[in-house]
Amino acid sequence: MKSLKGKRAFIAGIGDDQGYGWAIAKALADAGAEVLVGTWTPILKIFTMSLRNGKFDASRKLSDGSLMEIAKVYSLDATFDTMDDVPEEILSNKRFKDSEPFAISDVVKAVEKDFGKIDILVHSLANGPEVKNPLLETSRKGYLAAISSSSYSFVSLVSHFGPIMNEGGAILNLSYLASEKAVPGYGGGMSSAKAALESDTRTLAWEAGRKWKLRVNCISAGALGSRAARAIGFIDQMINYAHANSPLQKDLKSEEIGNAAKFLLGPESSAITGVTLYVDNGLHAMGVASDSPTFN
Repeated sequence: MKSLKGKRAFIAGIGDDQGYGWAIAKALADAGAEVLVGTWTPILKIFTMSLRNGKFDASRKLSDGSLMEIAKVYSLDATFDTMDDVPEEILSNKRFKDSEPFAISDVVKAVEKDFGKIDILVHSLANGPEVKNPLLETSRKGYLAAISSSSYSFVSLVSHFGPIMNEGGAILNLSYLASEKAVPGYGGGMSSAKAALESDTRTLAWEAGRKWKLRVNCISAGALGSRAARAIGFIDQMINYAHANSPLQKDLKSEEIGNAAKFLLGPESSAITGVTLYVDNGLHAMGVASDSPTFN
């Protein structure tokens, strides 16, 4: 039985077929949901061309052998709430200037015009321009950019999509353990942004729950070697560390995050909101590194 049949999902932040956003889209489609996607404006043409040319066909395959269909791909830059917020240098940039309006409020209006209401909203995007800088070497501008792109974008998406979501709908974002533990190398204010994201999950669960009867949850996902994660610069070491020290010594698969998301966004979790669910092979539970020379 397809538990999400008749439901419509908007997933913000898919740019290829490698990341957790794609895995969540597949899991939702497999459960019968109609999938809409918001892709960062500068890579929109590359993504849609790859989709059209069959580059993603192998990874589009669902459990019944059919290919995942994406009803529509929208140009989205979640750094901006309205087009009036977009600086002239971006508007005139060749990667932006021929695009349809890409600010959050404009995308929501377009979705409502094209499809009416939605049932599911997923925030699967983050950006920290100084992520390779230690926090002590992060500029105010870089820090605020990380917060804006990675956490306030979630607040704005919920605020704008909330009015066009059906009662009983569900919302999800993706976080990482650096929100609450020190992860050297995960800099540029990104750890602060993830902490804000998890805090906002709880507050928005209250506010969106009372205002629109929507549920809001978060998945704290383990490290995955996606294109976006490689921007951090030491993702392979993070994956190796997790494999060596997690209670479950196995590689984390993107579909495991997809399946957890399907649960949190589906009817089976109708009483769950304001939760941060760890999907990381149990690494969050560890207080020491078992492969430390101390234990030799």
